[in-house]
Order: sequence, then C-alpha cells, then structure tokens
Amino acid sequence: MAINKNVLVAQSGGPSPVINNSLRGIIDTCKMFPDKFDKVYGGYHGIEGVLNEELLDLTAQEEDEVALLRTTPAAGSIGTCRYKLKSHQEKDFQRVIDIFKAHDIGYFFYIGGNDSMDTANKVANLAHDQGLDVVAVGVSKTIDNDVGDSEFKLIDHTPGYGSVARYWAYIVQNINEENMGSSPADPVIVLQAMGRKIGYIPAAARLADPKREMPLQIYMPESGLSLDEMTDNVNDELKRSGRVIVVVSEGFDVGELGELKDSFGHTTFSSSMFTAQQVVVNHLNKAGIEARGSARGQVPGTDQRDTIIYASTVDLDEAYKIGQNAVSIAVEHGSGFMSTLLRRAGQIYNVDYEKVPLELVANSEREFPKDWIAENRFDVTDDFVRYARPLIGEDWVSVPIINGKQRFTQFEKIFADQKLPAYTPEAY
Repeated sequence: MAINKNVLVAQSGGPSPVINNSLRGIIDTCKMFPDKFDKVYGGYHGIEGVLNEELLDLTAQEEDEVALLRTTPAAGSIGTCRYKLKSHQEKDFQRVIDIFKAHDIGYFFYIGGNDSMDTANKVANLAHDQGLDVVAVGVSKTIDNDVGDSEFKLIDHTPGYGSVARYWAYIVQNINEENMGSSPADPVIVLQAMGRKIGYIPAAARLADPKREMPLQIYMPESGLSLDEMTDNVNDELKRSGRVIVVVSEGFDVGELGELKDSFGHTTFSSSMFTAQQVVVNHLNKAGIEARGSARGQVPGTDQRDTIIYASTVDLDEAYKIGQNAVSIAVEHGSGFMSTLLRRAGQIYNVDYEKVPLELVANSEREFPKDWIAENRFDVTDDFVRYARPLIGEDWVSVPIINGKQRFTQFEKIFADQKLPAYTPEAY
C-alpha cells in the first residue's frame, strides 16, 4: 500500500444535495492520517478534469470553506462530469495512469453511481496491471437509488436518495394545498419526477400522505399502465374527490419524447423535445376529464438534486460517514471496494458502514421491488413507506445565511502545476 502519497478525489454524473458532504468526509478523514496521505487533490469536473490535468488543491483551501461543504449542494465546489471512460478508450485510461504517476497519486476516490463504480474498478485493475501502487475506492452516490442489488444486500440505499425523497414528500404536501384551493378551475395537477428507469423518486411522493388521505396517484416506469388507463383512473378519482394530484416519472412510457442521450447512453429527459408531464396533460385535456376546468402541469427540474433547504439531515450524516468509511477502507483493506451502508435489523433505524467489491456494483442497476407496487399499479405499498420514511429525517437543515444569501463553499482556484503535455480526451 502506498505510504504518504497524494490523494485524488473526483465526482461523476448528476449531483445531489449531499454529495459535497461525502467529499468533506474524505478530506477530513485523510487529514487524520498524515503518515498515509499528503496532498488531497480534486479532479476539476470529475474524470474529465483528471484527463485535462486540472487538479484542484483541496489541502490548500481554508478550513471554513471545507466545513461549508456540509450545506453546499450539487457539485459546484469541484465539479462533476458525464464523461464515460469506455473500455476501448485505451489512451484515456493510460492518460489517467500517467497523471497518477506525474502527481504521485497513491489513492483514488471516485464519488458516483453505477457507471462511476465501473470507472473506479477499471482504473484499479489497470493500475494493478501496470504495477502502480494505487488504491482505488468507490463512494456511492445517486438520487435514483439504483446502485446495487434489489435484495438490498450490497447497499441499502445511496446517499442523495433520502434528500430527493424528502423533497418530493414536501413538494406534494404544498401542491396538495394548491390543489385543494384551486380545484374548481384546475382539478388535476400533474407533476413530473426524475427517474429514468426506476421508480424510487416518484414513489417518495407517498411519504407526503402515508395514510392515503389525498387524491394522489403515482405512475412509475414500472407501472405498466397506458395513458388511456391513466385517464380512466384520474376520472374515477375526480368522481370521488373532485380533484387529483398525479405524480408521473419522467421515464413513464408515454411514447416518443424526442429523447437525447448523454455519453453514458442515458436518456436526458430534461434536454428532450417533450416531457412526460406535457404529454400526460395534453392527453387528459384532449380525452376529457370528468370535471369542470382542465389539467395543469408542473415539472420540477434540477432543484430536486441541487436544493440544500430540502436536504435530509439523516442523508447529510450518512453521506459524510460513507466518505469517511471510504478512507478507512483504503487504509485497512486496500483497493477495489466501494464504501456502502447496510440497514440493521430491528424497529429502530440504524445503519452499518461496510465495503463491497467494485466488480459487484460496477454498472449495476437495481429494480424497484415488485411487491412494493400496489395492486392498482398507481401507488406503492406500506412496505415501501417503512423503508423510505427514516431516510428523510425530521428536522430542517441549518444553512448559513449572510446578507440574505445562502453561504456556500467558495474554493480558491489553486491547481497543481501541470507536468504533462496537453491532452484531448478521446471522446471529445
């Protein structure tokens, strides 16, 4: 294992409200081992910054700015990217190794989802094959909660999910107040939630109403319902309640949306020509709803993953500890693992921080359990509520305010000296 080597940490994929707290956990814990770690660098905009030899010196930053990472959302501090290192991009992989050598990198922490774990695994294997003493550890992150297995044996949930679940619990409560008041004119409100292939995010809307007192319908990608069936369900509820709140996943099958894809091959619904919400609203109004007025739509956007005020304090604490755990794994167990958390059995919610081989989670894609989908296909069961409820916490996060503005981390742009010739990443 490398001794007194430099550290490189990078982030990939979509951010989350708590991603920076994992970064803070890594920085803080590395400082506890001065005999193991020297400088801590951040790949500026993820692996893309590594390829471009843009290494932000995190050791040189003020302690107060590092501390503010706790309540700084999204990825503005060191940046993220959607650049995927694919197997055939041999020059890119070699460039990463060359950067490691040039800057005496002995530890590599990669914060991200399933694709990022694949990158961390490939880097670890390549470093080993070339005899380079580099410890690579993955740090789990994704608001979609789709990393790992459907049996929850590899990871119970990913940091980031608890906060987006809390966001949806509270947004739906607010929308319910709006809908109660304006239902004579706008009896149907359609909200679109993130979630390309898996329904954990829209499912969290049920946390706003665990006793099912609202006229709330949830349509996940797994629902398997058509627009016509949705219309029938909406009209049935209109006859009962006179109003309906519809939460539809962006990945719910409504036909062609003019989808665009990112470098990972994932559909970027927010960049597509249409939205599921638009299609649903148009269909309901065209087909006709059993009430006066019309359907109205709303598409919460990236605020689901970049708004700190809705962050879960439970999620913040777990994100920090999963970063700390990653450093402990590097010191005690070496390369090739992802930092994970597993729920303890029992009525009182608690987790243990563990490790899992990167090869088991690289490019993994868990499913939403079928027995958590209600029989009517537009709701979730109480088992899901029991799973998700502890993750959203109780209290509001305390965000520093100065002159009426949120005070976020402001790192100085102090970069390591570039030692290698300029390079153009292969996928550019």
